[in-house]
Formats: sequence, C-alpha cells, structure tokens
Amino acid sequence: MSEVGVQREGSGSEGELAIERSMGRRRGDRIVGGGRATQEIVDQAMALARSDRPVLIIGAPGSGKHHLARAIHAWSSRAAQPFVGVSCATLPEALLAREIFGCAEGAHPQLPEEHVGALTRAAGGTLLVDAIEHAPDGVRERLAKALGDGRFQRDGDGAGLALRARVIATCAAAPARSVFGDVAHHVLQLPPLSARREDVLPLAAHFLRLFSDEAGVTPIGFTPEARSALLSEPWPGNVRELAERVRQAIRLAGSGAISAEALLLAAGGENIPSFKEAKRAFETRYVVGLLRRCEGNISRAARLAKKDRKDFYDVIRRTGIDPSEFR
Repeated sequence: MSEVGVQREGSGSEGELAIERSMGRRRGDRIVGGGRATQEIVDQAMALARSDRPVLIIGAPGSGKHHLARAIHAWSSRAAQPFVGVSCATLPEALLAREIFGCAEGAHPQLPEEHVGALTRAAGGTLLVDAIEHAPDGVRERLAKALGDGRFQRDGDGAGLALRARVIATCAAAPARSVFGDVAHHVLQLPPLSARREDVLPLAAHFLRLFSDEAGVTPIGFTPEARSALLSEPWPGNVRELAERVRQAIRLAGSGAISAEALLLAAGGENIPSFKEAKRAFETRYVVGLLRRCEGNISRAARLAKKDRKDFYDVIRRTGIDPSEFR
C-alpha cells in the first residue's frame, strides 16, 4: 500500500490491473487493489484525511484496518507528526487508561513513575486506538469526554491538557452504541477480502515482489493452478493471511514460480496436500534453491543451511535431486 498510483496494467509480475496509492516511501506502504470497492475505500479515506473528526474503521481481523489508519494519517496535514498506536486488547483497564492518557508520578503504585500517555505523544499527529471494542466502558467514556471537551487529564493530575491529536479507532464489528459518545465522527467500513475477490491477485503480486526483495530472490510469478487456488480460497484471515501464505511460499519455492502446493492451497477442487507431502515439497524446493545459489557445491549449501554435510546430503538423497545439474 505506496507510490501515488491510479489504475494501471502490468505493474507487477502478474500483470494485474491494479490500484496502488502511496502512503509512504517504503514499498510496503501501498494500498493495493484491483476493483471498484478498493477504489471507493481509497476515495473515502483520502476525503477523511482532510477532516480532523475522529474516525471509526470497522473490519474483520486481518482486513487491513491498521494499514488504512496509517494511510489516512499519511494523506492528512498531520503526516509529518507522530502516528501512535495503542491496543485495547492487551492491557487491563487501569493500565490502558495510563497508556492513553498518561499519569503523574505515584498515580499507579505498581508503576509509580510518571508516564507520558499516547495522546500526548501523538500531539499534532494521530492516535490509533486499536480494537476499541475491548476497551472498558470507563476508558471509552473518558476518551469520548476528552474528544468532546478538547481536553483530557492524566491519572493523578488535576490539570487539564489540550487534546491535539486526531483519534482513529478500529473495531471488528459495528458497535451496539457509539464508541465516541455524542461526538461527531466518521465511519469507514472495510469489507473482508472474500468480498473483494478482484483484490486477491494484485495483492498476491504485491506481496510476492515485497517478500522476494526481502528474501533476496527474483520473483517469477504464480503458476496457473496457484492463481486459480488463490481466487478460490475463502481467506478467513483476510489480507494478513494472504500475506503470510505468500511469504512462506517464497521460502518453499525459492526462485521458482509459486505453486498452489507452496501456498498450501487446494487447486481445482483437489485436497490440500498432507503434512508429509508438504514437507517433501518444502525439502525439494529448499534444496533446489540452495544448490542453485551455491552452483551445486554441497559443502557450501550445507553451511548455509546450518546442517552437517552428511545430514544435508541425506536430505538431497531423499529429494532425488542431482547436485551436478547445478554446476
């Protein structure tokens, strides 16, 4: 999700019609998609970036809520200021309030030192309150009051501080009542990947380029069977799951084309390969990648694999690969 992009064709190894919109300088900082739904999300997010009202982003786990929040920040006039995130799913009420609002020295006996809260750290920028549905009512009410008043108090401190951060919150499903109380705010609904089928192949191509660069290999693309399997998969884990499948497939395939087997996906209605089959496929692709890189030198390949030469040779023998083919 990077570089200013509109719709363009052939932008990646798969030649998909893709939307790419910049939100930073890194290759990973791109919103990538292939259809109207994603374009509408981008248009809405860019419009919300021009506002200072709080935003609630609703979407299933792994659908890209955090990424979209970063994009709104990056496209806003606050982009040069901090983007600070707090997760409500990991802290008890007292410590969550401390993390968001801060505290004076001695306010919390278990953590007696003074703490600069996220609202202060994000001053001039954006505070992301992630998984706000997990925040206790007291914390949500306190945050809503701060947004309404434009001021907040640290724990154990009677003096009020100006609220200078914009607040974006995320939740997995539409809340029964407003997480911001009566404060006017925007709502942005992010559909699951299963409802954005046209995004699957552009996203897969994007992750293939990104993770291949990280692994130091040259991406070739996906086999036809893999492309079919990618489109058939329901993706219950959404974009996050797709990214991880592509990342692990690169480890299996090395510099070769990504197969449905490497993605651990069923192709054309076939069953997902057994663990034994997947392990054998991994060993084969791993050995091929190493021998190709080492030009058939078994000793060097064994050192890179951090295995004893004899043990590594046993792996080669199990795969049936002839190292001389790489010399």
